[in-house]
Amino acid sequence: MRQLLRKIPLVPLIVVTIFLGLAPFQPEPHLWEKLKMLSAGELVKPIDIFDLLLHGTPLVLLILKLLFAREETSAQSAN
Repeated sequence: MRQLLRKIPLVPLIVVTIFLGLAPFQPEPHLWEKLKMLSAGELVKPIDIFDLLLHGTPLVLLILKLLFAREETSAQSAN
């Protein structure tokens, strides 16, 4: 998993995360809408679950990449 995340360039991942996380810009981003549906227990249609995965995956990958990079940096500085 870490090797795969190392291969993904950071800047394109940030761009994809911003665009998919905020698309569509009006009336509200899909990711925010789907998270509200999830918290309300209304996320039941397969298309809505797919939409949450589609719009949320880049954000999860970015968070994991940043966490692993931070962990590797702190491990190297400890040596």
